[in-house]
Amino acid sequence: MSRKSIEALASGHYWAVPHAPFPLDGGNGHDEVFPGAGCVSDGKWVTFYKDEQEVWACNAVYAAAHFDCSALPQDCTSTAG
Repeated sequence: MSRKSIEALASGHYWAVPHAPFPLDGGNGHDEVFPGAGCVSDGKWVTFYKDEQEVWACNAVYAAAHFDCSALPQDCTSTAG
């Protein structure tokens, strides 16, 4: 059986929404991002923000696998959620 390869979230600014369903156990960071948050990826690491405060971070492959990320306009510098 082959495994699906997931590519890292490319560098950029995104709006991220956790995939549903997900456990709200506090240990995986998804509840910090729910229902959505701005995030910035450098292609290796992704940092999530709400109200211009960092709320969580993970590697870019994990983010691509567990969040729906929509690219924000290039001129958008705010990561407030």
